[in-house]
Amino acid sequence: MSQGLPRGSGFLPASRFELSAVEDALASTGTLKAALDRAGYLADAGLATALFCAVRLPQPLLLEGEAGVGKTEAAKALAAVCDTPLIRLQCYEGIDASEALYEWNFPRQLLAIKLAESTGTAMRSDDLFSREYLTNRPLLKAVEHPGPRPAVLLVDEIDRADDEFEAFLLELLAEGTVTVPEIGTLRAKYPPVVILTSNRTRDLHDALKRRCLYHWIDYPDLERATDIIRRRVPGSCVGIPEQVARAIARIRTLDVQKPPGIAEAINWVGALDLLGVTDVTGLDQTALTRTLGSVAKYKEDVELIASRGAGWLAGGT
Repeated sequence: MSQGLPRGSGFLPASRFELSAVEDALASTGTLKAALDRAGYLADAGLATALFCAVRLPQPLLLEGEAGVGKTEAAKALAAVCDTPLIRLQCYEGIDASEALYEWNFPRQLLAIKLAESTGTAMRSDDLFSREYLTNRPLLKAVEHPGPRPAVLLVDEIDRADDEFEAFLLELLAEGTVTVPEIGTLRAKYPPVVILTSNRTRDLHDALKRRCLYHWIDYPDLERATDIIRRRVPGSCVGIPEQVARAIARIRTLDVQKPPGIAEAINWVGALDLLGVTDVTGLDQTALTRTLGSVAKYKEDVELIASRGAGWLAGGT
């Protein structure tokens, strides 16, 4: 899949992406990887290939990985490369169609009823439950996106939703359609590029996985983590990004409740830069503890990390 596909192939019809710099970026996994780099996102070859296939096949892509490894940022960067809107649906426990797909505009319907009564106009239920009174939520916005390029639909943290919501998504993932009972089935003219993310807090159903490509995003190695931090906090002192990247990797070897990802590393460097810290190894115990709120999110984790000291975080024994 690392080879580029010829221009004009069926994987990139004119109705999906216009001939432009966008098409050049999507010519191969290599050009997409370079375009993501220019957009500020350092993807490895595996992730670039997964995103390339998601757009060119097209097929939904499920990105899994620990929190903070860059799953959401990957979708944002892809939307930037494709010069198209990112439509985000943040999942949570109990989410249903009224939050994800559509909602009826009850105040407007009530106003229409009162207006009809005041003028003596007959109003049928079909008049009230028409497209005019429908409020778009993220899924319907993505399906009805006017183009000329499809939107990138990010279904973030799908593992926080329940099995019923997964089943609700299958129609969109498989057919590029959604159904509103009072109106019928709505088909996307420009089917969205769908990226789903999961922190793997629970297993997803096989029916959803079968409809998706799959890629696991791991923690970046030291060199790539350092490069990412330098890009995201360009004003930081020269040695700080590598020191923090090394420290974050060591923290993950501890028995912490939430291992920090690259997002926490970026936050930590930002905090250190704001406080004028030029050397992590030189932090005293008080300063170290005060800045660990950028890295650890539990009191016990802060205490455990702080107990090791700045020297250990920097690579000492």
